[in-house]
Amino acid sequence: MNLLRKPGAIVVAALALAALPATAAAHDGDHPFKNCTEAYAGGYSDIPEGDEHYGSHLDRDGDGLGCDNPPSDFVPADDTSDETAEQDGTDLAATGGDDSTPYLAAGGAAALLAGGGVLLAARRLRRTDARS
Repeated sequence: MNLLRKPGAIVVAALALAALPATAAAHDGDHPFKNCTEAYAGGYSDIPEGDEHYGSHLDRDGDGLGCDNPPSDFVPADDTSDETAEQDGTDLAATGGDDSTPYLAAGGAAALLAGGGVLLAARRLRRTDARS
């Protein structure tokens, strides 16, 4: 049985692939950062021992502060306010999405379904032409 010849399997696979970009994962704070570069990119530095973002691998000098040597262009997370995020439309920036993400996903799904319908119609038309 060849699944590529089954239109339903193709539609299901296409919808699954279309949904993948919409499922971006944000840092949930339940674990420390992988390294200080990731912490700095998230706006974290001088992470004290006991903080949910602290990890011993982030504290190379063992002074109880992780990532205590930020780069010169570092911008702390506290400097970004919710008011600024609402003004520039990046209120969901932590997840990599914005207000248009659901519309883009729905549009992609609709395009896939329309394409699948065209393929099915063409296949049926070809079958009826072959029988005549």
